Amino acid sequence: MARLPQPKAALQSAPQPLATGRMVTLLGAWLLGSRATPPRSNHVREHGNNHNRSPSSADNGKCCQQMRQRCLFETAIEPQNKSHTTTSSRLAHSHSPPSPTMRVAFVFTALVAAVCGQRVALEPNQHVRTPEGWTAVGPAPLTDKVTLDLAVKLTNLDALDKLFWEVSSPSSSKYGQHLSLAEVDALVHPSREAVNAVEAWLQQYSVDTCKRTSGHGFVTCTVDVATASLMLDTTFVRFTHPQHPGFVVRAAPPRLYTVAASVAPYLDFVGGVHRFPAVAAAPSPVRPRRASAVGVTPGVLRKRYNITEVGQVESNAQSVAQFLGQYFHQPDLAEFWLEFGNGFKHLEKVSKYLGPDTGITGTEAALDVEYIMSTGANITTWFWSTGGHHEGQERFLYWITGVANTTDAPKVHSVSYGDDEDSLDLAYMERINVEFQKMGVRGLSIMFASGDSGAGCNEGGTKFVPSFPATSPYVTAVGGTLFAHNDKEEDGNYISSGGFSNVFGRPEYQVEAVKHYMSVAKDLPKPSFYNATGRGFPDVAAASSGFWVVANLIPTPGVAGTSCASPTFSGVIALLNDLRARVSKPTLGFLNPLLYANVSSSLYDVVEGCNAGCEQSGFCSAVGWDPVTGLGTPDFARLSKTVV
Repeated sequence: MARLPQPKAALQSAPQPLATGRMVTLLGAWLLGSRATPPRSNHVREHGNNHNRSPSSADNGKCCQQMRQRCLFETAIEPQNKSHTTTSSRLAHSHSPPSPTMRVAFVFTALVAAVCGQRVALEPNQHVRTPEGWTAVGPAPLTDKVTLDLAVKLTNLDALDKLFWEVSSPSSSKYGQHLSLAEVDALVHPSREAVNAVEAWLQQYSVDTCKRTSGHGFVTCTVDVATASLMLDTTFVRFTHPQHPGFVVRAAPPRLYTVAASVAPYLDFVGGVHRFPAVAAAPSPVRPRRASAVGVTPGVLRKRYNITEVGQVESNAQSVAQFLGQYFHQPDLAEFWLEFGNGFKHLEKVSKYLGPDTGITGTEAALDVEYIMSTGANITTWFWSTGGHHEGQERFLYWITGVANTTDAPKVHSVSYGDDEDSLDLAYMERINVEFQKMGVRGLSIMFASGDSGAGCNEGGTKFVPSFPATSPYVTAVGGTLFAHNDKEEDGNYISSGGFSNVFGRPEYQVEAVKHYMSVAKDLPKPSFYNATGRGFPDVAAASSGFWVVANLIPTPGVAGTSCASPTFSGVIALLNDLRARVSKPTLGFLNPLLYANVSSSLYDVVEGCNAGCEQSGFCSAVGWDPVTGLGTPDFARLSKTVV
């Protein structure tokens, strides 16, 4: 299968340098006053007849850094004479005019960039407005820390793409012949030129305390705001959110970060600058439009999905990742088993924690663990925490780099995370897709909750908004159902995000399934609302309403969302891997070619229910694949006969 056609976004770069080295000195003198004085006469005599000497590149670099530091200093001290409310309001709303000092700082920064060399915006289409709920509370002190994830460009991507489809397609002679992490790193890695260029760039700013993934594809550095501002030619601001502890430091909207032209060809993007952490939604006082007719427990799911097995293979493992700054506490699982763990063998504890495991217990974290360990019963389970001391880093990238650097990473991952596709730059999404392909080549199955916004809707109410990474062609997106009348019938849940990508083309594995849907679907939305040729999602579904969850030792009913569905479906896949391991077969790896070609008849087809759209409904369920429930929900008994 050929690599998917994807649109290309041209890099936006700053104007060509406008001045010679002497211009650097003149502008430096203007900005810095006595800090950039002409050479003394004894310096000239020392070099003989050299009174027309132009500054060296080293002189220029030092002067440019001094000028940028001066701009940063002026910006950082501004709030001392401003009210907190005025500063917050000004920075939180992109339409508010900046203060005179901020305007001068931006002009200075632009002049410095022009004089000191060309700069390139790596993510020119990245959404840089302050997200809803976040408030800017003032410029970040220069001593604040920022964690930057440098995505170093990789080589040999065509070979990776070819191998990815070969090991993932049941019709291929190489199906299931997965690679180790070391073999993947040997196949796909940065060029020596790229590594040297990035290292030289870091050394230029005296950044020498960085962590690198095993293949050097990501370099993660924690630096102070002063250094980050110089490296990226931008200013940083503190932001707060009612549902997020403390503050985060991000670049001040609406300015994009840029990097020096000398290093730009070797980087895909720099994380930790624009994208904000995911936060838990505030409880809604509005009753859901439609709720499950039954309370969902492990017993209900195991009965509905015909799960009669439990894990037996010690080396088999599954994992959930947490991005909301929540933590899982073992006493909650113990209480959950007392209430709902009868009738099947299960492990009493989470086997491994990665990242911090202390803090506020969250319903989302408890949900993920309790239900992946119920459908994937008696299987080793990891909890991948991304909060705590990783606050400055993009939590999703912390998980990505963690999996990329873990030799024995579990073969099944459930992830409840997403961003509006139109808020992200193509360069960022393409690189994340490469990381998903690397996971697939290693035999990992990656499930993403499709989201809880139905088809989504833009601010103008004129177009649906898909969610990434659910729209990635290289992951399995899990939509949501609910028990409509009893525990034997499922309808599509109106919150289940689904539709068609506006960025990624339709992968070959789902062409026929989507074509069939378009021919049988009734009451399709207006064509202008969606991209009829895009990658359709979700791929599959599971129950997503009415869940009982124990958090803070309190059993709570009625929990809903596709974050219920993803761990539920993931546990089933982990259990299928267990059956395959018993007969010495490889893990299932990337699931989609198998799901669409071989096992769609082993799923419960959901044919009722529509997801939410803009003012009208989005898409509706139908026979076969649909953009609400995908191919359907799992029937473990039939799946086990098909894949084992």
